[in-house]
Amino acid sequence: MKLGSVLYLSRKDVETIALPMQEIIDALEAMFKEKGAGRTEMPPKPGIHTRPDAFIHAMPAYIPSLQSAGMKWVSGYPDNQRRGLPYITGLLLLNDPETGIPIAIMDCTWITAKRTGAATAVAAKYLARPDSTTVGIVACGVQGRSNLEALSCLFKIKKVKAYDLYPEIAERYAAEMSKVLNLDIEPVKRLTEAVKGLDLVVTSGPILKHPKPLIEPGWLAEGAFASPVDFDSYWKGEAMRQINKLATDDLVQMRYYRQEGYFKETPEPYADLGEIAAGLKPKRESADERTMSINLGLALDDMATAIRIYQLAKTKGVGLKMPL
Repeated sequence: MKLGSVLYLSRKDVETIALPMQEIIDALEAMFKEKGAGRTEMPPKPGIHTRPDAFIHAMPAYIPSLQSAGMKWVSGYPDNQRRGLPYITGLLLLNDPETGIPIAIMDCTWITAKRTGAATAVAAKYLARPDSTTVGIVACGVQGRSNLEALSCLFKIKKVKAYDLYPEIAERYAAEMSKVLNLDIEPVKRLTEAVKGLDLVVTSGPILKHPKPLIEPGWLAEGAFASPVDFDSYWKGEAMRQINKLATDDLVQMRYYRQEGYFKETPEPYADLGEIAAGLKPKRESADERTMSINLGLALDDMATAIRIYQLAKTKGVGLKMPL
């Protein structure tokens, strides 16, 4: 019996398919509703750590409603940026849920970037004020770009303030993203300027096990929403304790990370984002609530995105078929 072939999609192939951000947001919102209803499968991601603050994670997940099953094998190495290499690299493997046979192997860099921004947008849909118009971006790398792109799909953004440890990076970000998204983006030289008085704040620096957080209590405005996609690397515990509604994309995974030594000063979240999307836990209830969703990055995000890319690749004839 022949096993058939597996479709290989390079990074260029995945980028060529150009799955729109709005479609990714919609796919993730549908997935989170399934997750909240208990209709998905995803264990906490195991990993190995070959260097300080570096990781290589295995991320399996199954979404029955999408018939998407697979695993992402992904690494994050902060020092790669000094080498001219990406911080995040890896591969994603899709399996046929009926037989378990591999059907696709694809680069996961583009997927990881886009789905992380999309997850922030889903969280903001339920936890941010609908009339939010100002954004603060802290750390102007890949995630600073994808998160702003995703937020711009759901909110009428009028002003963005961008901060980076390296001012020239913030300036380059502002020049580039203002053209890409047609937004008013101002590079700022002080961290406070990218947090205070803004409606939506995203921090996206490297994930650190022993961070030296800088964001103080009182900086995040009443009524604002924050999305730290860098765990708690930028946020002091006192600042997080001021949050009225603190959520996460996966409670089980967050508790696992606590056991591993992360989130020592972070309060226990009141809800999983899936519970909020499914209507099992309350979303934002008043205009003056400070809200936050600590999105750890889920294999479910990846599988919700990857299955659509695989389907489009087959339709468009993109990729290389290889025998098993």
